[in-house]
Formats: sequence, structure tokens, C-alpha cells
Amino acid sequence: MNVEYEHTIEIAAHPDRVWDVMSDVERWPEWTPSVSGAQLLDAGGLRPGQRARLRQPRLPVAIWTVERIEHGRTFAWRSDAAGLSSVGEHTVEKKDADSSRVVVRLTHSGALAGPVRVIYGGLIRRYVRFEAEGLKRAVESKESTGQ
Repeated sequence: MNVEYEHTIEIAAHPDRVWDVMSDVERWPEWTPSVSGAQLLDAGGLRPGQRARLRQPRLPVAIWTVERIEHGRTFAWRSDAAGLSSVGEHTVEKKDADSSRVVVRLTHSGALAGPVRVIYGGLIRRYVRFEAEGLKRAVESKESTGQ
């Protein structure tokens, strides 16, 4: 069984600026309430094989491993636990000269995907939305201050 959560949002900024904020995983706790701690575990920045420890309120600490990345556009990472595999995808696309579209997607598979949806589905939907909306606020506030 696969269970998917997705949120799409438009951001008034060039995709390069969005990517800079989105790909700086260790700073996520500054702009999304869905992440209380983030730490890259390996040297070399965001790249295939890079691991990150994420702490999220009301959820167990998870280790995420980058599976694929297209710098400036998208990355996907995976976290596995007994009976549950989670894949998070973060994509930024150019909408026009000064705006972007971001898609945040989380897919669960495995024997526990259904029960996790029943128990945590509302929380996970909120967290996916918080991440997209927080990214928008962070990028647009930096755009307005010229940072």
C-alpha cells in the first residue's frame, strides 16, 4: 500500500533563491514548525548518500538518506523503519521570471503505511503544508529584505 501526501505552493522568487533555502536542510527548524532539529551526518553537503537526522514534534527521530538530487531543482530522500518506508520529495520549478512553484511530497509504503495514515495522517498533512508554507515565508521575506 502506498499513501501519498502532497502540497504545492507558489513562491514570489526565482527558483535559485528557493533552492538555496530549501536545500539548506540544517536551517529548516528556523522556518518550519514541522522540524525541530536537523543535522547532516556526512561531509559534502546535499548529495546522494548524504544522511540527515530530523527531529519532528510528536514523531520519532528519523534518519533520511538522499537518494537522488538535481541541484537547483529537486531532491528525494528516504527513511526506513520496521514496516514503513518513507520517501520525501522536494521540487522547485520556474513559473515565470520571478516566481516559482514548489511541490513537497511524502510517500509511505509498507505494511504500516495504512495504520500510520489512520493514526498520523492529519499530522503528516499539516507538516507537509507547514513545510511548503514556511519555505514560502522564509524565501519571500529574504527577497523583500534583499538578503
